[in-house]
Amino acid sequence: MKIILNGKEREIEKGTTVAQLLEAMGLKERPVAVEVNKRIVRKQEHAQFELKDGDRVEVVTFVQGG
Repeated sequence: MKIILNGKEREIEKGTTVAQLLEAMGLKERPVAVEVNKRIVRKQEHAQFELKDGDRVEVVTFVQGG
């Protein structure tokens, strides 16, 4: 199935969760903010939140600096 991830189309397996997507992106251990269809998905929900065909997903990573 296809989702839109940060503005680009991406193919994923049916039943993929937000946590699995983040792991595939190499972001499992990094602090991120995730929005699906303009709804914030809290970290506690990542493992249970299944993505659906056509979902629009935005993943934002945090960068430290000074």
